[in-house]
Amino acid sequence: MPLVKFRQFGDRPVPQPIKITVPGWAGSKAPRADGSHEQPWHCIPFSESARYGLELVYPYDIELCVTTRDGKVQLGADWGAPPESMPVWPPFRTFGDDYYSYQLSLDLDVPAGFAVRTEPHPRYFTDPTYSTPLAVPALIRSEWWPMIFFCIFRAPPPGVTHVFRKDEPFIAFAILPADPDLTLEPMDPETAAQREMRSRRLAANRDALAEGTRWTSDTQTIFDGTYRNLARAARTKGKAADAED
Repeated sequence: MPLVKFRQFGDRPVPQPIKITVPGWAGSKAPRADGSHEQPWHCIPFSESARYGLELVYPYDIELCVTTRDGKVQLGADWGAPPESMPVWPPFRTFGDDYYSYQLSLDLDVPAGFAVRTEPHPRYFTDPTYSTPLAVPALIRSEWWPMIFFCIFRAPPPGVTHVFRKDEPFIAFAILPADPDLTLEPMDPETAAQREMRSRRLAANRDALAEGTRWTSDTQTIFDGTYRNLARAARTKGKAADAED
């Protein structure tokens, strides 16, 4: 795993691995059981993706409400006098008519060959109020860019308010290979046939693989733990293989 180093200015919480909060933005503690309402944390692909990175929480006691009025972004907060530790104040600025910026006062240093990508925090996708700020994705090649980060947010549509509250996470960072050196091609017939055979075996044995995990939510959606059980088995197998090396 790459080593990520950071420096920052001002009295702010440090970056941290993304925390799945239940109860919280990832849902309530409703169990995977008949009659429960489905929750974001129930979905393993989502929860694993949500944990794949770092987060920052909003550090100020001042609540910021962002709206759009007459086609222009409005930043609603009474910032007062600047703190001694903050040379840039207020930390939020409009960025054209449709965006706004935030001075993070943060520098992330990642190893050669890696880069930092800003992303919306996963709670944006689970928020029923639509009030979570929408960070714009950006790739920062911090290997040769040692500058202090700022980030850009998309202004909310009319009638929606984005809210920054103290200690709530508002942006995520993923550490990725700096260049998407991918090659895309159709599967060769042998690989396609093998994967099709594996998928048929999974389908044929799904009842056994999901034994004891099938449930129906209060929206009459049927769930089972096939993927969850296979993920657990794959992790166990991977750990065993690492121990043998």
